[in-house]
Order: sequence, then structure tokens, then C-alpha cells
Amino acid sequence: MTSPDDPALVRVLASDGTFAPTPEAERYLPLIDALADAELETLYRDMVVVRAFDRQATNLQRQGQLALWPPSLGQEAAQVGSVRAARPQDHLFPSYREHVVATTRGVDPIDIIRVMRGLTHGGWDPTDPTNGNVHIYTLVLGSQTLHATGLGMGLVFDGRCGTGDPAADEAVIVYYGDGASSQGDVHEAMVFANSYRTPQVFFLQNNHWAISVPVATQSRAPLYHRGAAYGMPSALVDGNDVLASYAVSRLALDEARAGGGPQAIEAVTYRMGAHTTSDDPTKYRTSDEEQSWGRRDPIARMRAYLEGRGAPASFFAEVDAEASAYADDVRVRTNALGELAADTMFAHVYSDAHPLVAEQARWLADYEASFEGGAS
Repeated sequence: MTSPDDPALVRVLASDGTFAPTPEAERYLPLIDALADAELETLYRDMVVVRAFDRQATNLQRQGQLALWPPSLGQEAAQVGSVRAARPQDHLFPSYREHVVATTRGVDPIDIIRVMRGLTHGGWDPTDPTNGNVHIYTLVLGSQTLHATGLGMGLVFDGRCGTGDPAADEAVIVYYGDGASSQGDVHEAMVFANSYRTPQVFFLQNNHWAISVPVATQSRAPLYHRGAAYGMPSALVDGNDVLASYAVSRLALDEARAGGGPQAIEAVTYRMGAHTTSDDPTKYRTSDEEQSWGRRDPIARMRAYLEGRGAPASFFAEVDAEASAYADDVRVRTNALGELAADTMFAHVYSDAHPLVAEQARWLADYEASFEGGAS
């Protein structure tokens, strides 16, 4: 398994927010030095706002407004850093916990809510420019890596990468977890990606738990070695350090976009919440472990860094107010959502009419009709 103290780790900020780059971080420092104060503050703002949304969505599920919710608590830095490193023309393929990625690129949080409420099979239109080239959530573990690789191959075939024009060349970044990294789809995607030299970044968020299975059970070696085994340049980054995540992702995307082929990143982070709201993590992990990772909180770390640079208290108060208003708006709009007609489950199952599906639809209609007029 990957150790947070691995000598290959890229870390810029220590857990207490001090600027303390590891030796592997030195090559990335020019990218961080180039960030203006406003950009640094945006990284912090993104993390705080989406955490408020995430907590609100968890509460909404507990109140019966959602069928399910996969919390992103604790993984904000890995996601914010990487998504802010992408250029507008890049394509992003999330799994189902990348709420930061989706909303930062412009996806309406209610579109994510609609997925978890069961109102849609998709969520949003990836071709709509307002959604920032974010493709829809994928709940089938690892399959999004194949989708991303297929698009990356298309970019190669169409000459939309490696032309030397950074404003036009496109790249792909795909997100998946440590559990999904053992899926066959991921390895097949890596084979094709390296064979066709796709302009692609495989962004693995190692949050240490594949539901109740610890990462040590599924891998005796660091996960970033898997990308290297397929011939990809691979980096290990502290996923709770938003600056390190940004810099490593920015360089990897730039190199992939310029024709350098696929890249792999392992971001070492921790899932502070449950796998989903149907999970009870107290059954398989200790409070000591959670508290240990809580002391590495990505938001507290970035706040301490900004305070050390002189960010005023008014800035943090403004961000907190914005986050609260954002969460309140999500709650109000979620409560206003209607229910989905039950018969919609039969739509889009097959491309053409199917007798079994039609029979099931008739049965449901007859069953619901039996309750009309007071029948029981």
C-alpha cells in the first residue's frame, strides 16, 4: 500500500499549513509561484463551498429527500487542485464522488441531487458548454476509465492534441478510486491509453477504503506503481494538499495535451465520511484512524497557509457566508423537486420496444389502478 510518508510523495504544505516542500515537489514550485493571491483564495473558496454542499446533501438524504449520497468529505483538495489545473477545453470523467469537480466546472449541484434522488438516469448534458466538459457520473466502478480512453483515442485520431497549440489542444482527465483501481476496466483502459498515446491523465484518489476493504488488502505495493508498469509517467501526491494537487495535475495535463501520452497520478487522501449514506464506517475502522486523518484536513491546512500570507479575517467570513448561502439554496431547490412517475423506469431500457418490458409496464399500471377508488 502507499504510505503518506513515501519518499516519492509530492507535498508543498505540511499538515499545519506551513510551506514545506518535499524534495519531489521542487520541480513543481514554479507552477505554484505563478499563482496569484486571488487564485490561491479561489482554491480555498472552492473547497469550503463544496464541503457545505456535501454536508447539506448528506442531511437531505437523512431527511428522506435523497435515496443515496456519497460524501466527498476530506477529498476536497485532491479534486479542487486537479480540476483547477485543467483547461477549459479539457474533458473530465468523474466517478460518483467528484462533486467538487462537477460543480467547479459549472454543473448545477441540483443536477447531482437529481441523480441521487432518482429523477434521472444521467444528470446533465456533457455537451452543454455550461457544464464545462464534465461527463456524467458513473456508478459502475472503473467503466469511466474506458469511456475517457475512448475519447482520448478520438482526440488522437482527429488531431486535436499534440499540435503545439496549448489554447486548442485537448486533454482528458479521469477520476477513480483505490477500489476501482483493481477493476479490469481500469487496466484495459491503461493498455489502450498507452498503446494509442492518448492525451490523458488517470487520477487515482486513494482514500484508503474500498467500502469496508482497506487498500492494504488489495495492493501490497504503492498504487502509483501500476501506472508506471504500463509505461506511463506516474506521480504520487499528497491529496490533502491542494497546491500539490494543482501543480502535479497541471504538469501532467500539459504534458499529455502536448503529445506526451498518458500520465498517472495517485493522490493519497482519506474518506472522512461513510462510503455512502447506506454505509456505517464504525464497523470497520477506528476513531483513532479518523482523528489522525482529521488532523490533516485539507481546508484547515490551506486556511492556515493563507492566514500566514496575510489573508484577512473578513475573507474567511465572506467565504463561510457564501458557502452557507450555497448550501441553503441547494436545500430549498431540493425540497421543491417533485417525484418521478414510476413508469419512467421502463424507458430507455432497450433501444427498441421489448415484450418483457412492456409486460412489466402493464403489470405496474394494473397494480396501481387497483388502488384507485379506495380499492385495497
